[in-house]
Amino acid sequence: MKKYNKTLLTAAFIAAFGLAGCGSDGSDGADGVDGVNGVDGTDGSDGANASLSVTTVENAYDYNLTLDPADIVVVGSDPFSIKFTVTGVGTGNAEVPFSGLEKVALYVTSQSENTTDTGAPILWTNHALANDFGSSMYCTPTGTAVARGGAEVEACTLVEDAANPGTYTGTWAHDGNAPVVLADGDANDLVRVMVRTYDVVDADGNGISDKILSTPLDFIPATGELAVSEKDSVSNAACIKCHSSLDGYADTDMRIANIGAHHNYQKVENCVACHNPAYAGGQDDPDKGYNANFNAMIHTIHAGHHIADSLTGEAAEMFGEIGFPSELNECTACHDNGTQWNDNVYEEACVSCHVDVDLATGENHNGIVPSSDAVCSGCHGAGSLSPVEAHSVNRRAAFEDGLVLDVVSADVASDVLTVVMGVTLNGAVAADGTDLTEYLNKKASGDDILIGTLDSNGDYIRGLSVNTASNPEMFVVAGGQLTLTKSLAANQLDGKTISVSSELNMCGNSTTDMIVENTMLADGAGTDTGACDVAVPANIVTKFFKFDAVAAVGAETTTNLRFVSPALTAYTAPTQVGNDRTTADEAKCNACHENLSHVKSPNHGVTNFTQCADCHNNNYPGSYHADVYKQSGVDDDGEPTFAVVEGLEYYNRDLATVAHRFHSGVFAGDTGAGIYLDTDGELVNYPATKTNCQACHKDANSDGNAMAFFDGTGKLTSGRTAIEVDDNQFDGVPGEFISPVTEACRSCHAHSGEAALAHFKSNGATVFGDGIANAADVPVESCATCHANGKTYGVDVVHGSSAH
Repeated sequence: MKKYNKTLLTAAFIAAFGLAGCGSDGSDGADGVDGVNGVDGTDGSDGANASLSVTTVENAYDYNLTLDPADIVVVGSDPFSIKFTVTGVGTGNAEVPFSGLEKVALYVTSQSENTTDTGAPILWTNHALANDFGSSMYCTPTGTAVARGGAEVEACTLVEDAANPGTYTGTWAHDGNAPVVLADGDANDLVRVMVRTYDVVDADGNGISDKILSTPLDFIPATGELAVSEKDSVSNAACIKCHSSLDGYADTDMRIANIGAHHNYQKVENCVACHNPAYAGGQDDPDKGYNANFNAMIHTIHAGHHIADSLTGEAAEMFGEIGFPSELNECTACHDNGTQWNDNVYEEACVSCHVDVDLATGENHNGIVPSSDAVCSGCHGAGSLSPVEAHSVNRRAAFEDGLVLDVVSADVASDVLTVVMGVTLNGAVAADGTDLTEYLNKKASGDDILIGTLDSNGDYIRGLSVNTASNPEMFVVAGGQLTLTKSLAANQLDGKTISVSSELNMCGNSTTDMIVENTMLADGAGTDTGACDVAVPANIVTKFFKFDAVAAVGAETTTNLRFVSPALTAYTAPTQVGNDRTTADEAKCNACHENLSHVKSPNHGVTNFTQCADCHNNNYPGSYHADVYKQSGVDDDGEPTFAVVEGLEYYNRDLATVAHRFHSGVFAGDTGAGIYLDTDGELVNYPATKTNCQACHKDANSDGNAMAFFDGTGKLTSGRTAIEVDDNQFDGVPGEFISPVTEACRSCHAHSGEAALAHFKSNGATVFGDGIANAADVPVESCATCHANGKTYGVDVVHGSSAH
């Protein structure tokens, strides 16, 4: 080995590390030769491509959070975990990963068998509530969150996968297990998970208006299989019939649009996440007055004004004025998904409607005190006391053959109109001498055979009806028929077309499903006195007869009709589908109301538009409800008070105007009955989205195209060009005529002010006070120029959900 001089070596190190004294460093040496390049390292993974993900969406339905049962642990002793993916609609409507979530909340519930003898056979359990944590659990990147009340709470830790944007995992970093894990839960029970996302904005930084809620996932943790709840007897579709549908979601993911409570959780499945046995009780607390468990609460809400006298506290304040738009006995109006409502009988569900029943004492229960819910089915499990029979569910269908009138002929001779009708009563030809006046639900009301002429547009002109009050002798059956006569002016029906229908409202017995004699006819409506269970309209096909230039024998016709009549077999399901002359449809009315019979009862026995239009037409001016009332405040008892809206009156009763007025709150009287406007001008008691025209109007015409309000020439699809109005219908002085489009718009409270009136007039409208004495002199408005379907400001656009 070669030996080095230690002194020289030490000096070299001192020089190299700068430890020498202040002498000169000397010149730099020449650069050495470059060494050989090292081996290339392994390439790193690609970073996330920002162009392939989004951090904003324009609408709630553009955001899609997907859950997989295999990625969820919420039952048993294993640590909590969850993984989900989120996409949003990006450029070109492509669905791409959604990145950057900051806060979500998990709602987790289980469905298990009730092992007690009290309550429903299957119960929901909210995992977080069962663990005394609250109704849901937040997840954030920090593992803590600020709750609604402002307090900082523990949260699951939310992490986005950097390699897979839009994929998120949640874990629990605090003591114990996460509060959404049910330690003693059964892995074979159905579990439901829903995720709410917070703080999502659009491209301009504005918050998304609707709640962003995932589609609820129902599954069995033990197997990971998807599952179907046995308790869901009320579908979202049932609620949507009245409360409208949120746009943008798939038919398999229907969402409810207009639920005011909690700013709308959109689905029945989401409501029960909180409104379950954890919140049960309260109906015996006079300050609360209702049970917050979903099955009970929903009954109390919808019974509303029917049980108002028995409600107390919050229930009276919040629910006492709610008018259920269907008939309260029709359980299947809501319960459309199975027969659980009939098969499972227990106190909680029953007393939420029958609030005056006390099963602890037997009060209003024939003194019967059941020992538990388990014995209820002994009386109510089948037979006349079962829910389906005790409530006479679908009772109107049973009266299809109650009173059937068949218009046989309409003839004119010697200036007398003679109409002949066949009569069957309770399924058999009515016996000679049968006096139909004795079967009426109400004396001298709901007692007309409706007869009138049609104008050139097929609209009704009333004036030829025959009623029992004036001509009782004509309502006695002879030879299985009624023969009705009406005196005419000379040549009155020459060249005319007439309509013949009925508004007879009969006394129905829902035990026998038969029309019966009203034994208390002189004392008022049979449905009020108890002599009748239900008022039943006659079943009739409205017929139309055209007379020649010299009226003689009427020829049945279906030409130039504004409204068409349903068949006898469509007694409970009339529709104007296929009739493009009208844009509204009884089927839309009945979706929420079930039928028009109870809506107009007891004074009118009607089922369809051909009967309604006898009064509600363009040619019958005046109104019994000309004034408009709005809530002005509350009285000492907290009840709303009402005052007239000055300068806003309606002097007509055509069907479009009254339907718009009623449903937009400008038909309410001085008591605010039905739908009204509160002190802020907001609608009260209207369940649908107020700008959703298709709640009443058809979606499509007979060709399958969108139903248009205008016909392409500027006129309405209906052909209506004028409405007669009269501010004093009883003075014998003829009224005047106004424009129909303006009146339809003005009959909504949002377009009833001075600014709206100025807009209407500047676009060719004729309004009350213009003094136009003839319908033919009313010019066509120019509304369609801007507001026809498909235009920039088309009705379909400005009343669409995206515009509001």
